Amino acid sequence: MSTIARIALPPCMVVVMALAPTARASDAASQCSARSSEQAPVVVELYTSEGCSSCPPADRWLSALKGRTDLVALSFHVDYWDRLGWKDRFSSPAHSQRQSQLLRTSGARYVYTPQVVVDGRDQPRWPGLALTASRAPASVQATMHRDGAAYHAALRPLPGAPARIAGFWALTEDGHASAVKSGENRGAHLTHDFVVREYEPIAAWDANDAAALRLRFSPSRPADAAHPRRVNLVLVDAASGRVLQALALGC
Repeated sequence: MSTIARIALPPCMVVVMALAPTARASDAASQCSARSSEQAPVVVELYTSEGCSSCPPADRWLSALKGRTDLVALSFHVDYWDRLGWKDRFSSPAHSQRQSQLLRTSGARYVYTPQVVVDGRDQPRWPGLALTASRAPASVQATMHRDGAAYHAALRPLPGAPARIAGFWALTEDGHASAVKSGENRGAHLTHDFVVREYEPIAAWDANDAAALRLRFSPSRPADAAHPRRVNLVLVDAASGRVLQALALGC
């Protein structure tokens, strides 16, 4: 396990999450839709870097989850390895910030890579992890559709919903590869799936605010047929980080 930082970070609100609905594509190429399931799926987050020699096995482990419809996988490439010999082209300071924020509730004592977080909890024994879960009925209903280049979501709190909701959008892509020319992985050919290319946190709001129950996300990255993508929406209890609902569209 590679450790890059052991720093105490200020408490921040954690946005833990989940996703995975049943998507229904329309006949129009520019439109598709999804409706949330009765139970929120398991959410698996990997914090990784192409500059970390311990990370390729974790990247392969995450890629092996392809085809699972009962979970959502997200690969966040952090940027704090970039100064140590190889700049990861998928890295973002926003991903590093998210990892730091999760320290407040994940159970991890410090920031490290590779880190696997499942439903907001640190899982250092990830190689043997059984990714199954029994969940109570979701407390938020959601629908999402694509209209042109924009994605729209409508939410409806159900009995048991918390007073405040938070969440995030994440656009992921599969099928990426890099030939690493320096750093700890020099000479390696690395492959990646579920790579987060755009990440947009959603600030907490009052669940009774009807105007706030409609969300919009407009990705800036154009679709690339060589790298299948998904647009994911994750909703959580703003106070505890408990997963409320999630949706994903592969169009």
